[in-house]
Amino acid sequence: MPAFLTDLNPGWLLILAGLAAMFIKIRSVRQAITIITPVVAILLLATTQHGVDHLTYNALGIELSFYRVDSLNFIFGLAFLIASLLNAIYALHTDNRLQDGMALAYAGAAVSATFAGDLMTLFIFWEITAISSVFLILQAGTRAAYFASMRYLGVQILSGVLLLDGIAYVWHYTGSLSLEAFTSLDQPGALIIFIAFGIKAAFPFLHNWLQDSYPKSSVVGAVILSAFTTKLAVYAFARFFPGFNELIWIGAVMTIFPVFFAVIENDLRRVLAYSLNNQVGFMICAIGVGVAGVGNPLALNGAAAHAFVHIIYKALLFMSIGAVLYRTGTAKASELGGLYRSMPWTAVFCIIGGLSISAFPFFSGFIAKSLTMSAVAAEGAANPAMIVVWLMLLFASAGVLEHSGIKIPYFAFFGHDSGKRVKEAPFNMLLAMGMAAFLCIAVGLPALVPGLGYQWLYGLLPYPIEAAAYQPFTLDHILTQMQLLILAVFAFILLKRLMLYPAEKPGVILDTDWLYRKVGYGAFRWVDTVWSKIGPATAAIATRLASRAYDNMVATFSPRGMLSRNVFSGGMTLWTAVILGLVLLVSYLTS
Repeated sequence: MPAFLTDLNPGWLLILAGLAAMFIKIRSVRQAITIITPVVAILLLATTQHGVDHLTYNALGIELSFYRVDSLNFIFGLAFLIASLLNAIYALHTDNRLQDGMALAYAGAAVSATFAGDLMTLFIFWEITAISSVFLILQAGTRAAYFASMRYLGVQILSGVLLLDGIAYVWHYTGSLSLEAFTSLDQPGALIIFIAFGIKAAFPFLHNWLQDSYPKSSVVGAVILSAFTTKLAVYAFARFFPGFNELIWIGAVMTIFPVFFAVIENDLRRVLAYSLNNQVGFMICAIGVGVAGVGNPLALNGAAAHAFVHIIYKALLFMSIGAVLYRTGTAKASELGGLYRSMPWTAVFCIIGGLSISAFPFFSGFIAKSLTMSAVAAEGAANPAMIVVWLMLLFASAGVLEHSGIKIPYFAFFGHDSGKRVKEAPFNMLLAMGMAAFLCIAVGLPALVPGLGYQWLYGLLPYPIEAAAYQPFTLDHILTQMQLLILAVFAFILLKRLMLYPAEKPGVILDTDWLYRKVGYGAFRWVDTVWSKIGPATAAIATRLASRAYDNMVATFSPRGMLSRNVFSGGMTLWTAVILGLVLLVSYLTS
């Protein structure tokens, strides 16, 4: 392959193809571009030399590195490119130039940011992900989607502004914008960058943009959005903040709180959005446990593996519910049920996604999540506090089975019969779901053939795992996970039989965004109302005071004012002479 191609950042290729796709009116040509481009990009990535700056440029004394591949960002970039291919196939039934183009540009920006070799390049593509992704929400064409997209854009731009602010501090104090420019949260700028990453990762109290925007986006848009933004933030934390203890507890809390919201939520796409918070929490916690290059790198490998498989099975779940929404016009659990009769393949693929996210043995989630759980358990031997973290992750693992492994397939395809009889999903949707389901199974299987099964994924991880040092398919791992899953299934069945499981009914679930969307807005309206009553009177008083002050100034300083009168001018002349004489006398006496 020519050198100029192997040196080309594959993300740039996606961005250029996306921009071109927006202007191509011939549907078949445009869709061929959206499919061929990710395939070419994967080939480019596979042939790129690692650990080398392939594209560099010096601007205003700043050394920019646009393309650097190493063992950490390779697995994230590969997952992003696979997701881009699946998304393109899933969207073939649509004819939307803007959506096709922005989907490629969004994926390309995420890939370009992942392979950035300096902080400024990271910032540039960090912002492009925000700008390009907002169009995927707007393509829903509803009033709710419009307002959600504006809130989403505001939050994402805030993340970018904070990132740029932190980068400015790093540049000022270190004179460098390299990826190794800071190593401590105590360093100026590092905390600001930490918060910028936390917004995009949807940390607790910063997470509501996700549940607000993803469920309101288009059918295809939600699938695309689920793959890139939060996982780009996970990569950023793995790159810059591995081993930071703060991330352990932040991640553990992230795994817990979405469970309660997801169980009572009626909108199944919002359930998946909360589930996304839960899964990212596992990755963040693992990054906090892991220390790059020191001791056992099991936790960081767990974060990378979890991000890879999560991109696939989360896309599969969003695809299946998107297909239901496309055929029935709703994703509300209270309005669905019995669809396995008319959408059997979609139901099967949804179940596979549910088994994967629930970490059933022989599915992709199991071989990824077991890395994190084993790493946290190993830390518990030396740090008793880690036992609490391990128990929190264990609870969250059972919770994700309840809301994603059971609730979504049950209420969408089984449960009470809604009476809806619709067509099966379009072939292209089934093809994309089938490819994702195949990956969920193939990656999770034991290595019956060397290099295949879970060993293929383990071979891509940032730090080598010796087969003798770690094996996911041990009796202890399998029994622990199966006991947890069986108890979770039993609890669901028991609660349903006793009619104690939260009923699926229309309504709005209040989250922490209530504080600024209701209380904050109410305070603004109160201030506006009060000002409308006292404002005119206050303005009249201020006008009279200003007018009086002006008149006094005119009376004093104008040509006809007090200071221009002859007698006063003569008096001032006399006093000036007296003061000048005193100054001269003092100067003479002190000389």
